[in-house]
Amino acid sequence: MKLYRTSSGIFVESGNAFYPVEARSWDELISSDVLLARATAAISGTARASLEGLTLLAPVESQEVWASGVTYYRSRSARMEESKDAGGGDFYDRVYYAERPELFFKSAGRRVIGSGGNVRIRRDASWSVPEPELTLLLSPSGNIAGYTIGNDMSSRDIEGQNPLYLPQAKNYDGACALGPCVLLASEPLPKTTTISIQILRKGEIAFTGETTLAEIKREFTELAGYLFRESSFPDGVFLMTGTGVVPPDIFTLAIGDRIRISIAGIGTLENTVA
Repeated sequence: MKLYRTSSGIFVESGNAFYPVEARSWDELISSDVLLARATAAISGTARASLEGLTLLAPVESQEVWASGVTYYRSRSARMEESKDAGGGDFYDRVYYAERPELFFKSAGRRVIGSGGNVRIRRDASWSVPEPELTLLLSPSGNIAGYTIGNDMSSRDIEGQNPLYLPQAKNYDGACALGPCVLLASEPLPKTTTISIQILRKGEIAFTGETTLAEIKREFTELAGYLFRESSFPDGVFLMTGTGVVPPDIFTLAIGDRIRISIAGIGTLENTVA
């Protein structure tokens, strides 16, 4: 089942129909320990054939968004390459093989862009890329309650100057997009699940790439466990799980580019660079 947050309320999709979900707010629903049961119960209500005419909102309200880094070998290699001139050539190699994962704060809920909205590149950056990531919805108790698609917009030149610049490279207005929905699932996604990205520039394909969950090094429960070790999230939290698709070093985003990130079983997150 897929959960959508819209301008006219919350809907669950099942069997190509959309059913309204009764909740005081998105926060109240998402933080519920019986989220899946509540969504399932809504299926007995009156259905809509589509969400046409409704504005699709990012599936986040008060939730914070955190992110994991260097979880794929490809991201390890890219981070090593971008930081080698700053003396960080082996820094990310050690993170990749370390017991403790890299976790960092990505965005407050109010800054998150939904599918169809505009993401941004920093004005003081010269090398910017999107990072397609499977994103976990974690309950207040730290359990995986669902999955969505994330776009971790990144300024690679700023990050490459010094690892301490990571917050500036990752956390700014328009740097985080989630959507279009939350997939509610009682079982883990299969390792064969594909994550793909397509970047269009003036109607032409500028970059495409694809990976699968089989390429990720760390277990999602491990990442969630570290995030919840010394932090609490009473409204739940979203956790991006890293990227295994990185455009070539000669590529940088431009104003007007359209970014489409698709994950099998969830859908497509689409945003325009503005």
